[in-house]
Amino acid sequence: MAGHSQFKNIMHRKGRQDAVRSKLFAKLAREITVAARLGGGDVDHNPRLRLAVRSARAESMPKDNIERAIKKADGGDTESYDSIRYEGYGPSGVAVIVEALTDNRNRTGSSVRAAFAKHGGNLGATGSVAHMFAHVGEIVYGVSAGSEDKVFEAAIEAGADDVQSTSSGHVITCSFESLAQVASGLEEDLGQAESVKPVWRPTLTTDVDEKAAESLLKLIATLEDDDDVQTVTANFEVSDEILSKLTAA
Repeated sequence: MAGHSQFKNIMHRKGRQDAVRSKLFAKLAREITVAARLGGGDVDHNPRLRLAVRSARAESMPKDNIERAIKKADGGDTESYDSIRYEGYGPSGVAVIVEALTDNRNRTGSSVRAAFAKHGGNLGATGSVAHMFAHVGEIVYGVSAGSEDKVFEAAIEAGADDVQSTSSGHVITCSFESLAQVASGLEEDLGQAESVKPVWRPTLTTDVDEKAAESLLKLIATLEDDDDVQTVTANFEVSDEILSKLTAA
């Protein structure tokens, strides 16, 4: 079973929902502000902003919060953020990609490096693990969106590359460059998605035992708790037995 998404579910089930949601909204707002500052506040003419707003709506971020984040970009005294990608290895040689938006590269770099060191990992150079992932767009719908055939037809019509349907929902994949366009087409046919975002999808994975899985969980949690960090992705696989133990812990 794929590791990172499952561990996120575990963390949410451990009573951290409110704190996680608050931090998520703050990170979504930062991306909206940065996108609006770089390309203007008109959603129709700014693809990055359009995608950021869609992602925020998919997470049920209030409309007022979205509008406030866009307006913040007009302020001359607001922070200037840089997009940075960190790459490294966690316990058992698991590849980890960390994406951040920061107004202080030294602060963020030090925090990320410390997190890797504390939990048995090593921060590497940019490009050291990215070749083990594909950067793609991911759109998630619940089962209520429709049957497998309906979602598949809508996805193909919208220009998606792949659809995976299970008893828990539908995961639609497209190229990173076409994410905003595909999401827009799907919304017309299926309504609002549960999630719209670019992801690093592993092309190579590493199996881990329970001890390594626990360390990886702590590493990911530490990184995601950092206000500057936007996303964390790791390429590990964990057995259902280990997953059950971690869930029950």
